Amino acid sequence: MEPTTLAIAGTGLFLAGIIKGATGLGYASCALPFLVLAIGLKPAMALVLAPAIATNISLVVTTGHLRETVEKFYPMYFAMVPGIVAGLLLLLWVDQSVAIKVLGVVILCYVLLGLARPAFALEEHLRSPLQAPTGLLNGIVTGLTGSQVVPLLPYVMALQLDPNRTVQAINMGVIISTAVLSVGLYFAGILTMQLAGGSLAAIVPALIGTSIGVRLREAISVARFRQIVLLTLLGIGLVMLLR
Repeated sequence: MEPTTLAIAGTGLFLAGIIKGATGLGYASCALPFLVLAIGLKPAMALVLAPAIATNISLVVTTGHLRETVEKFYPMYFAMVPGIVAGLLLLLWVDQSVAIKVLGVVILCYVLLGLARPAFALEEHLRSPLQAPTGLLNGIVTGLTGSQVVPLLPYVMALQLDPNRTVQAINMGVIISTAVLSVGLYFAGILTMQLAGGSLAAIVPALIGTSIGVRLREAISVARFRQIVLLTLLGIGLVMLLR
């Protein structure tokens, strides 16, 4: 990478860490828009892998209910695997500009959900049957765009679990899909040794940003900061759609 491009990418990784720490929003979904504008979609998907896992794994370890979550949501997690494979095949087949536009739509959906915070709930008889379709569709979106939160986030939110179980279910899905995506990107020839090294190095600015973001929670209004971040992502998502 040229110095300017490297600086933009590093800044995006750092800012995404701050956003993650301060608001709890998904790291990859916050970092990808900045990285895509700097280096393109495919290298951005590879670069964000290691910091995405690093910023989520501590939550999985410390939140609790790990075994319960895996036993309850394993159909959804298993269904992510073929979905990611299908999404990667689409990524290799379609023009990259199409995939970027899809990512723009995903980011816009994520932002609108974050701004609206709808209080919808799934009826009990629909919760289990929708696990596998949710996992499959989430996997396809992940493989095509690198973003792992739609429709995983709205599905889990609609279950109206307590906060710890909600965080655990979402973060387990993110870690599993990121790990599978890493393998897929390697075999697809997108995750090169150079990008793998860059992804590991990106853990440092991501964790530093996350640490700063956690401290910001105590200094500013999280609701106001979250709104500013979501509106920023909204603008970037629109830019992706118009490219």
